[in-house]
Amino acid sequence: MSVTIKTAREIEKMREAGRLLEQVHDELENFIRPGVSTLEIDQLGEKIIRQMGCIPNFLHYNGYPASICVSVNDEVVHGIPKANRILQDGDIVSLDAGLIYQGYHSDAARTHAVGTISKEAQQLIDVTRQSFFEGIKFAKAGNHLYEISAAIGAYAEKFGYGVVRDLVGHGIGTSLHEDPEIPNFCQRRRGLKLQAGMTLAIEPMINQGRADVEWLDDDWTVVTEDGSLSAHYENTVLITDGEPEILTFTK
Repeated sequence: MSVTIKTAREIEKMREAGRLLEQVHDELENFIRPGVSTLEIDQLGEKIIRQMGCIPNFLHYNGYPASICVSVNDEVVHGIPKANRILQDGDIVSLDAGLIYQGYHSDAARTHAVGTISKEAQQLIDVTRQSFFEGIKFAKAGNHLYEISAAIGAYAEKFGYGVVRDLVGHGIGTSLHEDPEIPNFCQRRRGLKLQAGMTLAIEPMINQGRADVEWLDDDWTVVTEDGSLSAHYENTVLITDGEPEILTFTK
């Protein structure tokens, strides 16, 4: 495993990539409402990214046909935007987006309510988001990678949720996916020791029901096997000698 420690210059570029991606997510959140198609979300996201002078890093990545992954209800990740997939009141929708700024990648995901949703759906969104923050309490130089994984999984499982095991987070930098892989559940080993300058995309994917998932025939869209709702929350994180810096969440 080869984990890249970023230089001060590289970190500044990644900070800017993260800041810009946060703006993309903010604008997309304001666009979400019943009656909007998932394709319209993708088109707006790509437009914003390109207007910033950046490149949408998902577009054509390993053949993925869009700039924004738009996953609705039981779709866990990698939903392909479509003109005929219309958001309905009560849906939840996960947006996974990334961009390249001067050769450096950022990656972040959010799950949003569409109109008025059930209390159960809102709890899933809230717990998934909080599981990320529980995990990064351990994202400090000197700690070990799988301490993050264990904290994420333990928090989500307290609510009876299924923590997806077939998909994981990852390192990020000049490539979208770098070492190390970052599971969202407890491991037998501690994993590598974290060092200042590592940049990680930490991304809990949590199901309301069982953890099991399957791929649709489009070879991209991942759905819950039992048809339950799924939520996704991700940020690009910089490891420092103190508290972690969330590059895609600066509020």
